[in-house]
Amino acid sequence: MNANRLRIGIPKGSLQETTQSLFVRAGYNLRISGRSYYPDIDDAEIECVLIRPQEMARYVGQGVLDCAITGLDWILETGADVAELADLRAPWPNYGIVRWVMASKEGSAFDAVKDLQGRRIATEAVGMTRRFLAEHGVEAQIEFSWGATEVKPPLLADAIVDVSETGSSLRANHLKVMHVVLESTPRFIANHGALADGWKRAKIDRLLMMLKGAIAAATRVLLSMNVPRERVDAVLGILPALATPTVSTLADAAWVELSTVVEEKLVRELIPSLYEAGARGVIELPINKIVD
Repeated sequence: MNANRLRIGIPKGSLQETTQSLFVRAGYNLRISGRSYYPDIDDAEIECVLIRPQEMARYVGQGVLDCAITGLDWILETGADVAELADLRAPWPNYGIVRWVMASKEGSAFDAVKDLQGRRIATEAVGMTRRFLAEHGVEAQIEFSWGATEVKPPLLADAIVDVSETGSSLRANHLKVMHVVLESTPRFIANHGALADGWKRAKIDRLLMMLKGAIAAATRVLLSMNVPRERVDAVLGILPALATPTVSTLADAAWVELSTVVEEKLVRELIPSLYEAGARGVIELPINKIVD
């Protein structure tokens, strides 16, 4: 592999669209064609490969890929020896917490893992399920499921271990959750050898800084306002405790400009209160990145 070229795994499937959006927010023009497994990116030092998340950690561990984005679930499932550099949890589709749950049919006699001794369990995550059963001292028949796992109880399996983000599919198929086996979020991982290479490590660190900066800005906005000097303390008292306002002098010495970053969900309550406290010319601005 070219020492001055970083090969990145982009997850195909449910994470694909949001990952592409994340790169764009971070300042990279990542373009994924419907027919190509090698997405284009406007950085000549980066090569992207589109791969299913289930396989990603293995290829990073083997050094085929220098770094990648995949779920914690598939890192643990494959047991790949990779460096986990960041949790990329974000308030976007498929980038939040997903749960792997053990479930059985409503009305069945299976209410807990101990009830599955000697029974049949269908799952795509065979290793994860095997470890969970071992932790509880239960022996059962685990069968790999090629899809539509939630429809298998009670005819084809006594229980399943399947991924659930909202629980809607479980409810639609009249399944009850017995246990949460694992909570997973997207992770940025890297090959140990790539991290030992000075050029690749620097490239990874810069890329990750921009990705994390885009995620940090996802739920925040910039509020800017003009405030009479005698009302500054009153306005500051309204702002969230974690806000760190910047106060700037204006041409009119009786006024100052105050700006601060706040959670977007607070804005609809903050702006009326700030106005009542004396703030004027309040402007809400979007933020692309925040790098701490």
